Amino acid sequence: MRGRTFSNAFVILDEAQNTTRTQMKMFLTRMGERSRMVITGDQSQIDLPKDIKSGLTDCIPKIEHIPGIDVIRFSDGDVVRHPLAAKIIKAYDEWEDKKKRYAEANDSDGE
Repeated sequence: MRGRTFSNAFVILDEAQNTTRTQMKMFLTRMGERSRMVITGDQSQIDLPKDIKSGLTDCIPKIEHIPGIDVIRFSDGDVVRHPLAAKIIKAYDEWEDKKKRYAEANDSDGE
């Protein structure tokens, strides 16, 4: 994409959680005149190696305050698949929260 400009375009970047920081910056800076970009991604489904930070996760706090940019966060209540899919997402989130609280409680015991 280097050297390209998306003018008069509607561009969708799907699965953006799997972009690197460099890829995300390159994508975002390709916007040209009369263009719109939609970026979608699920930060709970990052498939990058552990040592590589997601471009989506990295960019949100950097750009969400800019006028003209909207960040919309969905929750398990927004799932429009089978009703069990929302319950499964909620169960996974609760499990991760429980694991995190357990780890934090055990980390503070050793200090």
